[in-house]
Amino acid sequence: MYPSRFPRPRVKVRENVNEAIRAREVRAVFPDGTVEVMPTQAAIRRAQELGLDLILIAPTAEPPVAKAMDYGQWQYEQKKKQHEAKKKQHVIQVKELKFRPNTDDHDYNFKMNHAVRFLGEGNRVKAVVQFRGREIAHVDLGRKLLLRFAEDLSNHGSIEGQPKLEGRNAHVIISPLKKDVKEKKDKAPQPKQMVPVPPAQGE
Repeated sequence: MYPSRFPRPRVKVRENVNEAIRAREVRAVFPDGTVEVMPTQAAIRRAQELGLDLILIAPTAEPPVAKAMDYGQWQYEQKKKQHEAKKKQHVIQVKELKFRPNTDDHDYNFKMNHAVRFLGEGNRVKAVVQFRGREIAHVDLGRKLLLRFAEDLSNHGSIEGQPKLEGRNAHVIISPLKKDVKEKKDKAPQPKQMVPVPPAQGE
């Protein structure tokens, strides 16, 4: 017995598996390849006779499709599919690069190389010029620097609008060119193939 002040532990219910399937009948798929429309309870009994579970794999079909298979194996395959899908997804990030109105050429080129890499990876670049003290009187220098930066990156990205001034910062957003991202992927190193070596003469 559990004291009233403590909640009872929840029993984990496997959704869309065996008795949790609410449909009256299903299109049951069995390991031997047979497919049959039958009452859900009958399909569950037949799956259990094979030592398997009945798992609903297409609940919106008419009738719903259920497959007799091992639940643990099904869970493993689902997690594997999710992992593969997650690997293929690319989350676009905004990489910020900060400048000063009087940024020297060395620092400028260093940050431009970073921007080329970020754009090649499919990310957006936010170039920010920070004005300190009396530098705010030279907003035009910051604007020219941002436009120059966008122009120098025109082969890798496209500018999103004109430079904007917010407080003591001016910024511009540069998006990657789809062509540049595709070429980056195409140039990814491919696994080396084994080249058969002909046997030496006399062997």
